[in-house]
Amino acid sequence: MTTTLTKPPAVEPKRVRRPKSARAGGTMHAGPIAYTILALFSIGSLFPLVWTAIAASRNNNRLAETPPPFWFGGNLFHNLDVAWNEANLGQAFFNTTIVAGISAVTIVVLSTIAGFAFAKLRFRGRNILMLTVIGTMMVPPQLSIIPLYMMVAKLNWADQLQAVIFPSLVSAFGVFFMRQYLLQALPDELIEAARVDGASSWRVVWHIVFPAARPAMAVLGMLMFVQAWNDFLWPFLVLTQTGNPTVQVALAGLGRGYTPDQSLIMAGALLGTLPLLLVFAIFGKQIVGGIMQGAVKG
Repeated sequence: MTTTLTKPPAVEPKRVRRPKSARAGGTMHAGPIAYTILALFSIGSLFPLVWTAIAASRNNNRLAETPPPFWFGGNLFHNLDVAWNEANLGQAFFNTTIVAGISAVTIVVLSTIAGFAFAKLRFRGRNILMLTVIGTMMVPPQLSIIPLYMMVAKLNWADQLQAVIFPSLVSAFGVFFMRQYLLQALPDELIEAARVDGASSWRVVWHIVFPAARPAMAVLGMLMFVQAWNDFLWPFLVLTQTGNPTVQVALAGLGRGYTPDQSLIMAGALLGTLPLLLVFAIFGKQIVGGIMQGAVKG
């Protein structure tokens, strides 16, 4: 007697339907709670700028009342015109653009080269030098003001723009920032392939390092430009005699008197902020897009 073995029917695996947002190329949609949180953070972030514009559109007596105004008045353009002429903001904008532009470009280039050296090159004392660079970030900048001012005075640079430009041509934060980025974004195999093809070190930097570091360079350039634009203490010390100040030094002279005119001060602060908003409006999309492009490549 023979027994026939029958093969059990195959059981098809149960398909799990994934939501459209989880599929490849799908768009993820946030819920109402996420939109509410984002809206609250956006309102909180924009409120100081909006209230500055409101205060600039009022007069000093109205700002001294309680409660303060929360809507625009009719003196905005008048206060902006007075602040522009009283603080000589046209010359101040020109000076600050030169200082911030030169500082940002120089810091980005030098920090990228130094970051590449610390990230990918092997040389004696590399770790000690990197620790030294990081250690300088822990020193308060106020401690270097006296020796720096003495050096500027010996060079006869007092009350000149180069006294503000040259101390800000390098940044320890920039070197550390670019080193950390290039450690992950720049493969060692790419550098070795360029070496095999006979590329020199400067050719590697120009054709490989700079293109790979472009997203981080854009972010660092924006940060350094904003930092140089908002710098006050050092320019205030060395640019106070010739009437050739930067924006923040010029704004410090607004509204002086027995009763400071807060509406003029707010108008000057609004004028000093607008160029930064314009720069971010022009280059913000390129910076965010470069960051996302670098993240996808990584």
